[in-house]
Amino acid sequence: MADADANSLDSTILTHDAALLKDAVREAGALAQSMFRTELKKWIKGASSPVSEADIAVNDLLEARLRAATPDYGWLSEESADDAKRLSRRLTWVVDPIDGTRNYLGGHDEWCVSVALVEDATPVLAAVFAPTIDEFFFAVRGQGTTLNGKAVRATGGSELDFSRVAGPKPLVERLKPSLGEIKLHPRIGSLALRLCRVAHGALDAAFAGGNSHDWDLAAADLIVQEADGRMSDLSGDPILYNRREVAHGVLVAAGRDRHASIVTHFRNRPLP
Repeated sequence: MADADANSLDSTILTHDAALLKDAVREAGALAQSMFRTELKKWIKGASSPVSEADIAVNDLLEARLRAATPDYGWLSEESADDAKRLSRRLTWVVDPIDGTRNYLGGHDEWCVSVALVEDATPVLAAVFAPTIDEFFFAVRGQGTTLNGKAVRATGGSELDFSRVAGPKPLVERLKPSLGEIKLHPRIGSLALRLCRVAHGALDAAFAGGNSHDWDLAAADLIVQEADGRMSDLSGDPILYNRREVAHGVLVAAGRDRHASIVTHFRNRPLP
């Protein structure tokens, strides 16, 4: 069992938890896939967020696998009641059992299981698994990002091809307000997958339009960073996780140089 109170995250602990995370997320993805396109009980939580029995089943599986193996770690999941004890834990699992539930319930392929291990406020392990399209992203702090076991990197350069940019169109249009009509990459309904597309070069940049949460972001954040990309708010400040407030504002992910160019643009022309 890993010691969450150690002075530093020992490489043996990191290796152990990486293996645990891979196995748990693959099992969770298989469970979600087995329930995909079946008749499911579903309901609305909050103002408009859909949730189904599949979300709950996957959450229960991940909690059973991860928390049983690491009982000293905190737990933050979209589908679990928030436990303030996580705030005092150095290591916390941050979980979205099914990111892109609307896509999932609509029978569309772009959804995923997204899990990160956060040390203090920073992700150190990340897995994003989209079983219907057979994409398994994995990252370890300081060790790079892989997609299905092969190393991947974000695209270089600072130019913007809007057909390779995903996110809310009114926000992206602020990058080139005098350009006229632009055509963006088709919408990706899973925010975690949208951001991960930057990590393997399928997108040059991706935006989150605001009101995303730790569980939407933490795994994708590390996956982008370890692929030589950057992900931050529009001022360039890093995203901090496992705080009392888990909602975030507008964010951008891109390769290192392109991210710097976008951040500079919005620093000079801030959103109203």
